[in-house]
Amino acid sequence: MGKMYSSILPKHEQFIKNQRIFFVGSAPISADGHVNLSPKGYDVFRIFSANEVAYLDLTGSGNETSAHLKENGRITFMFIAFDGPPMILRLYGRGRVILPDTPEWNELATHFDILPGARQIIHATIEAVKTSCGFSVPFFTYEGERDTLQKWATNKSEQDLEEYHIKKNAISMDGIVTPIGEQQRKRGDGSAS
Repeated sequence: MGKMYSSILPKHEQFIKNQRIFFVGSAPISADGHVNLSPKGYDVFRIFSANEVAYLDLTGSGNETSAHLKENGRITFMFIAFDGPPMILRLYGRGRVILPDTPEWNELATHFDILPGARQIIHATIEAVKTSCGFSVPFFTYEGERDTLQKWATNKSEQDLEEYHIKKNAISMDGIVTPIGEQQRKRGDGSAS
């Protein structure tokens, strides 16, 4: 049976730290917009307090979470036990995007190993925690992290990555300008119009 909590308890924190993958859910305000669900690997999730978390977001082919957070702030994290006792844990909250080269980035980045291709930090204030049984989740064995993204990003120059972000990460699939797109507009690049 599912249980609700107002904050992350020590047992929840330990469960989160034991997981090798988590999922991030977000959605635009418009009912016609697309709901987004993104899997995240690597050791990029941090718990700062019982109601404050963040993760280092790496370059991807889209940037839906960022667009949705800019528009309405809603975010859900989901962690699933693929080994050991079954459980699903969700964190519900309000998130925001922190871009590189800002004072807040400089402060938060010290909590992460900055991986090649890091594009932003997603920071969230957690309003509710929910656990559920996870009885139907199958067992999976962790074999390791894929190195494909890291190799791809390592082979790009800083300018190459910035151009990729402008091309692929400045506007969501529903036409919402992301913080990366806003940053480019302010710089006068004009590519995120």
